[in-house]
Amino acid sequence: MDLGSWISRRAAATPNLPAITFTGTTLTYGELADRIDRLAAELAAGGVGQGDRVGYAGLNDREFLVALFASARIGAVFVPLNFRLTAPEMSYILGNAGVHTMLADTERAAVVEQVRTEAGLQRTIAVTEAPGWEALPDLLAAREPLAEPVHPDADEVAVIMYTSGTTGRPKGAMLTHGNLFWNNVNALLIYDTSQQDVSLVGAPLFHIGGLNVTTLSTLQKGGHIVLTPTFDPVEALRLIEQHRVSTMFGVPAMFLFMSQVPEFESADLSSVRTFICGGAPAPKALIERYGQRGVTFVQGYGLTETAPLALVLRTDEVDAKIGAAGNQVLPLSDVRLVDAENNSVPAGERGEICVRGPQVMAGYWKDKAATDAVIDAEGWFHTGDIGVVDDEGYVYVVDRVKDMVISGGENVYPAEVEDVLFHHPAIADVAVVGTPHDRWGEAVTAVAVLHPDATLSLEELREFAQGRLAGYKLPLRLEVVEELPRTSSGKIMKYRLRNQLAEP
Repeated sequence: MDLGSWISRRAAATPNLPAITFTGTTLTYGELADRIDRLAAELAAGGVGQGDRVGYAGLNDREFLVALFASARIGAVFVPLNFRLTAPEMSYILGNAGVHTMLADTERAAVVEQVRTEAGLQRTIAVTEAPGWEALPDLLAAREPLAEPVHPDADEVAVIMYTSGTTGRPKGAMLTHGNLFWNNVNALLIYDTSQQDVSLVGAPLFHIGGLNVTTLSTLQKGGHIVLTPTFDPVEALRLIEQHRVSTMFGVPAMFLFMSQVPEFESADLSSVRTFICGGAPAPKALIERYGQRGVTFVQGYGLTETAPLALVLRTDEVDAKIGAAGNQVLPLSDVRLVDAENNSVPAGERGEICVRGPQVMAGYWKDKAATDAVIDAEGWFHTGDIGVVDDEGYVYVVDRVKDMVISGGENVYPAEVEDVLFHHPAIADVAVVGTPHDRWGEAVTAVAVLHPDATLSLEELREFAQGRLAGYKLPLRLEVVEELPRTSSGKIMKYRLRNQLAEP
């Protein structure tokens, strides 16, 4: 069941099948397994032991997956970082996770280098060239494959994936070998992944969606991954034709961009079995647009903490249940909605979405209090999202307890952005909410009260926050108001702000 065995066992069964195609080069399963074991041996020789953490920061690359599996082969824990993070943001995660060895591409290596000492890194390896870093190609060429792999138990941590916190500090969700394995079983039973599948992966691998909706399950099944460094809609359509792609995971914005380029009308999509959409419900118009080209959608709802599958809406249900996140029951896990007293709510009433199953994380790294706050005594994970279930058991996500903003598939937590914006000298009070955006789904919107006689433009605000926040967290909209609506206890009524700003 351990993650490190997935590719080695697949390679033993089908060594000559294509595993990963990246920038025009294809590795077979036999070649991929060899590369994984060479890196595993190199990490071990460099002092990485069982339970130690190995970090990775960079654009999508086959070496991301090599490092993931190599870490597992020696019982180490893989820590992927968002490649958009600033140096201070990376420093916190590296220090909190206690990363021993860091792998990064050229651009990210320059960011990590700024905080290398304070983060406590013991070794740095460059996936692409970086001054002062060891070069991964040279290390692999000089190292013999690992002779004796470690086989961690199912409940041991395989990956720590950081998710932004409502207090402004990200939390590390501990995903075990069992979490990843059973999530894949859930996916295989729902999506019917086959050895003949070719899955296009353009969503970032540091996100649970990019990593574990089609990528890991396709590899475990013996299918073919076509990986791109970043997502480009024209390139995606070209690769679908070239490689006869059958599946792809993306957020609605990705599929929207594909449908808006001129190449969409003439692109050969006949190989596509299904597209899998997550992050937000696919709009009806988008479903219909692809339906005209003979392409159907599977929709899903999940979180980093659930590795990620929690709800799935199958292709045969999409038209009848537009807007739904999925049915309450997956083959191996359950969802229920509860009130503030943790009692299940009846159909039609709002409740917090809770998930229970073998894919639910072990907890948050070094944060028992945060873990206890979201996983109850019966093993239910409380998502913080509010939903409504209909009479047929289909769940609709209608609000967010945590007021999270989803912009272009990226999760943005207002508290983190507000903490930075509060330091602007013109701002007396500020709240950050998500407002509808044609391109990104939601726009990070700052609603500010200014000091007397102060002025502030969106450009000035973005410039101030640049370097303190990753680019996707910067406000796309600024609204200046006289005062923020608050409850009698002083809490900002963000739902009222969202309603006001959504009005035409």
